[in-house]
Amino acid sequence: MSFDQEYPLPEQPSQLPPARRRRARRSLIPASNDARAEVLENLARRAFPSFEFFLFSLLGGAVLGAGYIFDSQSILLLGILIAPLITPWVGIVLATVTGSGRFFLQTLAGFIISAGLVFGSSLLAGTAARVLPPQSFLQAIIHSHLWWANIFVLVLGSILLVISFVRSEKRPILPSVMLTYELFLPLSAAGFGLGSGFSDFWPNGILVFYVHLALATLVGLLTLVMLGFRPRRLPGCLMSLIIGLLALAVFIWLSGLNSFFLNSLKIPSITASGSETPAVIQTIMTSLTAAESSPPANLESTRTPTLKIPTAQNLTSTPTPEATPVYARVNSAAGQGANVRATPGSDTILVSLINDSLVEILPEVQILNGITWLHIRTAAGIEGWILQTLVITATPATGW
Repeated sequence: MSFDQEYPLPEQPSQLPPARRRRARRSLIPASNDARAEVLENLARRAFPSFEFFLFSLLGGAVLGAGYIFDSQSILLLGILIAPLITPWVGIVLATVTGSGRFFLQTLAGFIISAGLVFGSSLLAGTAARVLPPQSFLQAIIHSHLWWANIFVLVLGSILLVISFVRSEKRPILPSVMLTYELFLPLSAAGFGLGSGFSDFWPNGILVFYVHLALATLVGLLTLVMLGFRPRRLPGCLMSLIIGLLALAVFIWLSGLNSFFLNSLKIPSITASGSETPAVIQTIMTSLTAAESSPPANLESTRTPTLKIPTAQNLTSTPTPEATPVYARVNSAAGQGANVRATPGSDTILVSLINDSLVEILPEVQILNGITWLHIRTAAGIEGWILQTLVITATPATGW
């Protein structure tokens, strides 16, 4: 639980040049070897995972799984409050920025075990949900996608947690809750999706967890460097550089920022017609890079649209006039989205859509007990019925 003692420092601050003496006074790390070792040892002791950390990870994961079963935001918040202080994550970034390999492995192992407990307990909850009546699981849909608001909370929570942990002996409860919310909720949604059979939750949730963890690690490393923590020897510098670059690469690749930058540069990419490419990462990034809302969860894989190159026959053929499709957006006043049903008024829910999801309005309309039902097609190609009062038109149409 101790840091490697491999960082020789000047014996007295008075031996430093004036500029370095000013930096040393502003730094949280004392200039002397003994004082520095004492500070790092105290931080290591506080960040080391304990038995209570694993116990409350298990309990918190179980409550999060129950929150997804009942589709209750209140139960999810209770699970986050039950979850332990996520101080081993601080130990990971602290060990990284100081180049302590042994302490890095210890805190990383503790964090992985904690994440496994949350994932496993949510997986069991998802398995139990198989015997329950079909539900919308809107909370699982929300937390298995990337959102700008969550990115902001994640960055702010990472900064506050590192600063609070280093500067004060008090328990940083609020920053820890902010970071736990952004890490454990998508992780729990992934476990719940794997157990319940909703495949969209499983890959999306775990990828969102990886993106959030990579970004939080980057922000934590930069915050510690600004506070004066840094390795003093080449092996420690290499370790910090490798882990930092790895976190940056994971964040850019899984979040889809590489595709975003390529599209911004207008680099063409033509795919043969009919081919199918992995669309999990593209799906979870829709909420960040497109004006439309994130795609709904469903049990089918998403087919990536491809560019078809017209042939000479197509260029010379006479075009056939087609009716202009009518599009609408989900607009539930309660803010919880809407369910797409197999038939008007039935209990069979095909998929749940969050607000602002784009759908195509098909010609069929049915009125059941004075309530108008619209036949729609989702962005994923699923056709079903939805209440007219839950959508607003996105294109001009007669009768709207």
